[in-house]
Amino acid sequence: MPRQSVFDMPYTKVYDCLAAKAERKGRTREEVDQVITWLTGYDHPAELDMTYGDFLTKAPNWNPRANLITGAVCGVRVESIEEPLTKKMRQLDKLVDELAKGKPLEKVFR
Repeated sequence: MPRQSVFDMPYTKVYDCLAAKAERKGRTREEVDQVITWLTGYDHPAELDMTYGDFLTKAPNWNPRANLITGAVCGVRVESIEEPLTKKMRQLDKLVDELAKGKPLEKVFR
């Protein structure tokens, strides 16, 4: 069976993984929602019914400050990623990582 691309996965499955990562470290789904809303412009990110790729490409208002998101995710520097969809995915990963590591929301939002 061929591997499924993360971009073809249901967004809700990815959302649950991101929220679980933050919750394991004592953060809340509400905080994850705030991070997702800040980055993408979606008002109710937990309720979206689409693929993860569509979630990223159809974001209503990708935050212009997203270019300030730097650092490594899975050993890859976010700022060095050239493919736009992969970069957006890793930017969101990085913000949730920062949240899970205890960074205050004000600093996550740059």
